[in-house]
Amino acid sequence: MVVDQDQQWLLSCLTASLDPNQNVRSFAEASLTQASLQPGFGSALCRVAANKDLSLGLRQLAAVLLKQFIKKHWRENEEAFEYPVVSSEEKALIRGLLLGSLDDPHRKICTAISMDISSIATYDWPEEWPELLPFLLKLVSDQNNSNGVHGALRCLALVSGDLDDKEVPTLVPVLFPCLHAIVSSPQSYDKYMRGKALSIYYSCISVLGAMSGVYKTEITTLVTPVLKVWMNQFSLILEHPVQREDPDDWSLRMEVLKCLNQFVQNFPFLIESELMSIMRPLWHTFESSLQVYLRSSIQGAEDSYDGRYDSDGEEKSLDTFVIQLFEFLSTIVSSRRLAKVIASNVRELVYQTVAFLQVTEQQIHTWSMDVNQFVADEDEGSYSCRMSGILLLEEVVNTFGREGINAVVDAAGKRFQESQDEKTAGSPAWWRIREAALFALASLADELVESEDLRTDPANLAKFIEQLIMEDTGIGYHECPFLYARIFTAVAKFSTVINPGILEHLLNAAVRAINMDVPPTVKVGACRALLQLLPDMKRSVILPQIMNLFSSLTDLLHQASDETLILVLETLQQAIKAGHEASSSIESIISPVILNVWVAHVSDPFLSIDVIDVLEAIKNSPGCLHPLTSRILPFIGPILNKPHQQPEGLASGSLDLLTMLLKGAPGDIVKTSYDFCFEAVIRIILHSEDHSELQNATECLAAFISSGRQELLTWSGDPGLTMRSLLDAASRLLNPDLECSGSLFAGKYILQLILHLPSEMAPHVQDLVAALVRRMQSADISGFRSSLLLIFARLVHMSFPNVDQFINLLVSVPADGHENSFAYVMTEWTKQQGEIQGAYQIKVTSSALALLLSTKHSEFAKVNVPGNPIQSNGGITTRSKARSAPEQWSIIPLPMKILALLADTLIEIQEQVVGCEDEDSEWEEVHEGDVEADKDLLRSTGASQSSKPTYNQLAAMARTFENQDDDDGDDDLHVTDPLNEINLASYLADFLLKFSSGDRSLFDNLCQGLTQAQRNVIQTVLNR
Repeated sequence: MVVDQDQQWLLSCLTASLDPNQNVRSFAEASLTQASLQPGFGSALCRVAANKDLSLGLRQLAAVLLKQFIKKHWRENEEAFEYPVVSSEEKALIRGLLLGSLDDPHRKICTAISMDISSIATYDWPEEWPELLPFLLKLVSDQNNSNGVHGALRCLALVSGDLDDKEVPTLVPVLFPCLHAIVSSPQSYDKYMRGKALSIYYSCISVLGAMSGVYKTEITTLVTPVLKVWMNQFSLILEHPVQREDPDDWSLRMEVLKCLNQFVQNFPFLIESELMSIMRPLWHTFESSLQVYLRSSIQGAEDSYDGRYDSDGEEKSLDTFVIQLFEFLSTIVSSRRLAKVIASNVRELVYQTVAFLQVTEQQIHTWSMDVNQFVADEDEGSYSCRMSGILLLEEVVNTFGREGINAVVDAAGKRFQESQDEKTAGSPAWWRIREAALFALASLADELVESEDLRTDPANLAKFIEQLIMEDTGIGYHECPFLYARIFTAVAKFSTVINPGILEHLLNAAVRAINMDVPPTVKVGACRALLQLLPDMKRSVILPQIMNLFSSLTDLLHQASDETLILVLETLQQAIKAGHEASSSIESIISPVILNVWVAHVSDPFLSIDVIDVLEAIKNSPGCLHPLTSRILPFIGPILNKPHQQPEGLASGSLDLLTMLLKGAPGDIVKTSYDFCFEAVIRIILHSEDHSELQNATECLAAFISSGRQELLTWSGDPGLTMRSLLDAASRLLNPDLECSGSLFAGKYILQLILHLPSEMAPHVQDLVAALVRRMQSADISGFRSSLLLIFARLVHMSFPNVDQFINLLVSVPADGHENSFAYVMTEWTKQQGEIQGAYQIKVTSSALALLLSTKHSEFAKVNVPGNPIQSNGGITTRSKARSAPEQWSIIPLPMKILALLADTLIEIQEQVVGCEDEDSEWEEVHEGDVEADKDLLRSTGASQSSKPTYNQLAAMARTFENQDDDDGDDDLHVTDPLNEINLASYLADFLLKFSSGDRSLFDNLCQGLTQAQRNVIQTVLNR
């Protein structure tokens, strides 16, 4: 390819941008940035990427820069767009050059070119680039051009991720035969290319699966003719044993499993007859993969390609394949329709799965070097073969019940005996399979302990677990550290059934292990055991050990970091709670250590929260509150007085610490805290620009008011001055110019003001309403707006019985873009109500809406609000669809919307108890046994077997709703609010009865606009 002068300049710049000299590199990068603003830059990059005579590095760099160029300059109004926009002529030139380069022999170049094409397709296809798919289909069918087939496959794999319900159905008849020809021709195409073809097939099947809910008949007609031929091909691939050290083989099988998974999830009615023919090949893959996994991953004798990726950036490790295998088996097992194909082999499936759970050679190396990684990998949310295997066993137990549980117990017993035989034979790895058996049992402890159908009674289960645990407690900590760690965690999991004497023995062993020179993993296991055992262990057992435990854990704090530090802190917190009265004797020793840990990690939000939890446990121990307070306040007072001079996070963290002290504290502690810190907290709110400081100071001020109440105003000697300070703080937090993040907890603070200082706030209500409206209109965080709506709701209650007057007040306050503040607030409120979280918040807002509606104020007739989303023509919403057709809503009268929201609240309360689980596709048949189970559920909740619940059921459901714990952590701030005692179902029922009887014609008219479910639940209430 001829290189002109401009291209030569570009090549020189690209070369210089790779220069090790920083100055040369920076100048070249700046030159390229400037050149990107000139016409023809994109096509020039494209020519470099396509030029096979140039070096691979330069071509790759050009392709990468081209992708960045496309993102910035291809389409106006996109988030990343920068002027100028590429001309239509240059766009056409670039598209043509890229398509012509897809047959490049270098895979990395081909991948880079494909990514450029995919980026353009996001904007142009299909409307402005209709020839893209025909070109790719033609190229993928050309068996004489293997490079072209590879390029087309790579490009289709990227583009197929954005196919929607319009393209796929028309594409399937043409594309699927091409893909099948590649997948079924191992003599012509390697495993890599066959795998890429399958990944495109998977993308299309995924789209068809998503469409099947709306277009069942059409999709069935489309998929059925090609199903059998593909299933035969899948069988051929899975039939052969899994190959050792062959990541392309693993990737090919993984794509097969992903496709099968889609069929099982979305087309169980179609695949049911074909699945049995797949099971034998699938079992061959499962068994042979275990043998490869044992040699490669567990023994480390062969390469497992762990942590490595192919040229397309796809992970190609053996672990990834095995995880996909477990996921597919889990999907089959969890399907009531399809689980029967595996029912006769459940015991063998479980037995083999336990072997996959063994600790790998890589894990032993990693965990021995980094105990933090051991803690992280043991977390239930981690991603590994071990965790995926456990998920499969959980599905087996959930689906097969007694048979599944017995299969797990039997498999553990057999593996335990095998480990005994290995130990006797002198195998150094004997402990691995035993640890895996314990891991399986401990992970399913809840199911095993709670099962009433277990073949052996609980006493026999306890003996079995005790035998497994006690068998190895005599071995040295250093001999098998991972097994010993597992013994500790297993004890914790089965503590409710294990003999108390054995528990006491292992509690003592855990305390000793923490204090000894043993491998860190053993200490982790000991901490996990103590976390579980301490809360329920008898005081007589704990107290003799508690001082030694405090000392050991305190020492361990100095050695721990990251995940292990969190674990030690959690253990220490439980030890303090268990020691209770003994904690006062060591407060002077342990508190300074904990405070030092807090200072060292105050900028880490997760760690600092755990440290404060420990300090809170000390605070709540008898005799510890006053000495702890006298230790903390002199330390944080100077910090809060000069927050700008502190290290990052220290002032913000000090506010958290102060808030912890204040919550639930007696008056003298609140007064002392006020003297040390109140003015500093006010100053931070008034002057700080740090959002974290503002948030924590706001919560702290709310805690001051919640704990100090009216007395707080008198402590300065000038109640008016203190009230002015509180109002100034509210004013800053409600200032529209302050970013939402800084004001995030303003609602919580203002709620305390109106709850605990109502008479002082009364003269300022109109100003408060105006400030709240301005702040809401400037807010871009939905949750923040919801928290301010709670203030309006509480003001509605406080205005009772003169709610009309509060409405008049809202009408008198202007609001930008709306008739008045009433119109704005009600529009926003009705939009947000369904998103409000927390039992208290839902009670206050729902009951306030009822109060507002009961006034039948004339202003209601003037306000219309968004009702329900207007349904589109169905199908999948792609990015291009979302851009061209944003969601639209119907407009309905405000009273109708409020009535609908109240009905939705009753429905939600109902669903809290009755809940409906759709475990499989809606097309699945419901077996008679499932119907009977549903009837049992209805009986157990006291429900009649009609479609409509009775009012008494709603009341019972409401009690369940009331008793649910809020996750917002504000219980101590609003627990004193009388509205927290409302039985929401009863309250709404009483309202509906009065409202309907007061003006039946109005009520019936409003009900006409409700859904059937909403009308049903209202009728239930009216019929009580």
